[in-house]
Amino acid sequence: MFTSMKQGTAEDWAHIASEHYKHQQSMAARQIMEGLKRLESIEVGFAANQLTHSLMAGTLARRDGASDEQVVAALCHDLGKLFSIPNHGPIAAEMLKPYVPEDIYHAVYWHQEFQGRYYFEHLGKDPEGRERFRNESWFAFAEKLVDDWDGPAFDPEYPVDSLESFEPQVGRVFANPRAMV
Repeated sequence: MFTSMKQGTAEDWAHIASEHYKHQQSMAARQIMEGLKRLESIEVGFAANQLTHSLMAGTLARRDGASDEQVVAALCHDLGKLFSIPNHGPIAAEMLKPYVPEDIYHAVYWHQEFQGRYYFEHLGKDPEGRERFRNESWFAFAEKLVDDWDGPAFDPEYPVDSLESFEPQVGRVFANPRAMV
């Protein structure tokens, strides 16, 4: 094994790639599930904490017949709040990017702009900012994500599916990255 990247051989890099793949197979879904659990401590002024909100969004997507990738996107759309509230959409989108189609990535990335329809006017911002994306291939999914699953997901009394019930879907989506760098 080398001690500087400059010394790496093709054999070294093949071994490293294999080890990375094994790690990815076992860790991504587990870390996502742990991150979702940590959302329970984030309330940030809403009636429901961010775990309940995420579970409700995922439950609504699941009950709407969404694909595994769409359900996981709904469930994970606010995971970025573990690191930054203002940049939570782009952070969550980057976490999902290797595992979901580009349309889902963009919808999660820009979901806060789509939410703006409901509150931006109260903050002096344009509530119709989503319209600048009207011609994008992912616009309809972003509307569905926000208007049907994310926007109504703040009722702490709503009967959500358990976090554990999402584990198989999270496992399937995070098992095979489209590209590993």
